Amino acid sequence: MARFNFLKLFCSLFIFSLVILGYTQSSQAQHDSRLLKAELSKDVSAQTPLATLMLKDKSLTAGESDEIEGLIWKAYATQQKASRLEEHKSGVLSQGDLKMPFYYRVNGDAPEGGRSLFISLHGGGGAPKQVNDQQWENQKRLYEPKEGVYLVPRAPTNTWNLWHQGHIDPLFQRLIENMVLFESVNPNRVYVMGYSAGGDGVYQIGPRMADRWAGAAMMAGHPNDSTPESLRNTAFTLHMGANDSAYNRNKVAAQWEKLLAGLQEKDPQGYTHLVKIHEGKGHWMDREDRVAVPWMAKHTRNPLPHRIVWKQDDVTHNRFYWLAVNNDNRRGRTTTIVQRDGQTFNIERCDLQEIIIRLNDDLCNLNKPITVSSQGNNIFRGKVTRSSELIRQTILERGDYTSVFSAEITVTIPSK
Repeated sequence: MARFNFLKLFCSLFIFSLVILGYTQSSQAQHDSRLLKAELSKDVSAQTPLATLMLKDKSLTAGESDEIEGLIWKAYATQQKASRLEEHKSGVLSQGDLKMPFYYRVNGDAPEGGRSLFISLHGGGGAPKQVNDQQWENQKRLYEPKEGVYLVPRAPTNTWNLWHQGHIDPLFQRLIENMVLFESVNPNRVYVMGYSAGGDGVYQIGPRMADRWAGAAMMAGHPNDSTPESLRNTAFTLHMGANDSAYNRNKVAAQWEKLLAGLQEKDPQGYTHLVKIHEGKGHWMDREDRVAVPWMAKHTRNPLPHRIVWKQDDVTHNRFYWLAVNNDNRRGRTTTIVQRDGQTFNIERCDLQEIIIRLNDDLCNLNKPITVSSQGNNIFRGKVTRSSELIRQTILERGDYTSVFSAEITVTIPSK
């Protein structure tokens, strides 16, 4: 009898603990929801900055995660629009002492889901300021997308590598964020293009920020030390005059055609590309390259691809689609390749000691176990938890409501 009573007591305590645990988790989610709603009910000038709100929940359900994500995005958009309005109206972005003026116009009606954004990079390069200013003016008239925001920034410097120095990446990131906020741009329909020195920039910034672009178009440029591996999920088109022999631009363009074709042959579902060598044309292609714009516009970014090839450049980033690294593992010229198959992530290559895999309920079923394998061995298997903090962090990082993650797995890569 005593044993029976003890068993009943144990079961009762176990059930009670589950109830308390469920209540605690529910109350934490309710706390975050109430806190965010209370902030949103205030005038924006009185709101607590999103980055300093005391969010608690580390074990959200799928439904709670959706609600918290919507509230955090609304708080982000409200606060950022207020703080960035004057910057946007000024038509100038700043990075330290550098300034990047920009011009844009809006074409066509906004489609469902938001407008497209075409960032168009002018030529010039290592030339006097007035030369680059004139190239900026020319670029404003060079292309005319039927729909979307056509945006032409003026490079912050007058150097030969004006579009691929380290300050360009955060400036373009800020530019995209602002256009999403103020011009209802769809983050999955952002494109970059450039002519001459602007084409040099696309060769570099295209792969470097490939997870931001739905498509990229390179016209009459030179890649210098860039390579195309990271373009696995980004539509890329290259246009070159057959007679554009300066710096061997025409020969290098032909080499890139072979590189892209070779990558696609090994990975047929990736590396969508179009290379066009315009016969009889030199550095100026008489606008025959304009066909690149509608070709790009046919493509929409998938922010959650099933396969990622991430080759860091000398200018590095801390995230790429659903992969991320901490600062200790943020190294140039490293390659990471990960394939997702349902609930399983296979790390085919990773030149780092550690990699972070970020997750959400659109990528896989977070109510079921996740498996991570490397070199044929499982290095992680288990369930993950959704947290308000990671939702906030990934929104603050990118200002991209289509690339928000609620859970993550940090794995150590076994030595070979």
